[in-house]
Amino acid sequence: MPVKKKPLVVVTRKLPDSIETRMRELFDTKLNLDDVPMTADQLAEAVRTADVLVPTVTDQITDDLLQQPDCKLKLIAHFGNGIDNINVAAAHARGITVTNTPKVLTEDTADMTMALILAVPRRLIEGASLLPGGQDWPGWSPTWMLGRRLGGKRLGIIGMGRIGQAVARRARTFGLQIHYHNRKPVAPKIADELGATYWDSLDQMLARMDIISVNCPHTPATFHLLSARRLKLIRKDAYVVNTARGEVIDEETLIKLIEAGDIAGAGLDVYEHEPLVSPKLIRLAQQGKVVLLPHMGSATIEGRVEMGEKVIINIRTFLDNHKPPDRVLPNML
Repeated sequence: MPVKKKPLVVVTRKLPDSIETRMRELFDTKLNLDDVPMTADQLAEAVRTADVLVPTVTDQITDDLLQQPDCKLKLIAHFGNGIDNINVAAAHARGITVTNTPKVLTEDTADMTMALILAVPRRLIEGASLLPGGQDWPGWSPTWMLGRRLGGKRLGIIGMGRIGQAVARRARTFGLQIHYHNRKPVAPKIADELGATYWDSLDQMLARMDIISVNCPHTPATFHLLSARRLKLIRKDAYVVNTARGEVIDEETLIKLIEAGDIAGAGLDVYEHEPLVSPKLIRLAQQGKVVLLPHMGSATIEGRVEMGEKVIINIRTFLDNHKPPDRVLPNML
């Protein structure tokens, strides 16, 4: 009896060794050992030859890519939670199933958000770089390197999903007052647990917060949700933290407002034109006005392995002719 041919799975980036090994055992897997982002031509070739594509946030899976007449693809098993880089509607119209890896990165991203909420007002990066940078330290002084106290401040969370709620739980233990804007209020039980105040008007919330944390996904509806007009509502002594997606904020206006002293500072892990980072942001970081991280909010070993395990489960379930547990449909976006 002939051996059944394994499906071809193309993985666009380097994944944890344990995940790649398991994929090689289960599927005919083509790996990207060099970990260099695929070009448009390479992605097109993958779509023409693979049964399953495992992309990441750095891959743009567009309508044009999926509309190739010789497209062989049956499943896009995304290695990631956010799927704003994938045209889900185009995939669905073509009969291609899309999955993602939700509920894995919540705690890791919330940890990093809280780290930025601490780092920016308390000037942690400035302080931590002083001695290794070889600068002279004259010793303790009552008025040197003064930051802002967190306790009693108002935190405004934009997007009260799993990550937003995890941020709120952490922030509350630091004495922050929790406020949030969402498409709809969270369940009363959750609001009571978090002591959270709901704002139907994002404009009104922004004007009253000490710290703004962006924790919503990037969708067409949230592109530049923090527009130039809304950014100008934020108080001069307030801070903006973003660990979601750079496109949610009008980055150029944010830069101008921080340069002018109309916003106190920002902590950013994501950027509007990523992986490009504005030289103006770099200068602000050198001046101690912003803290910049290289999109590492979800970067834990445990998180990446769990993501890979979810990808494998989604692929195996699909190939067994069952509904994958993490299927994404256009009406879910």
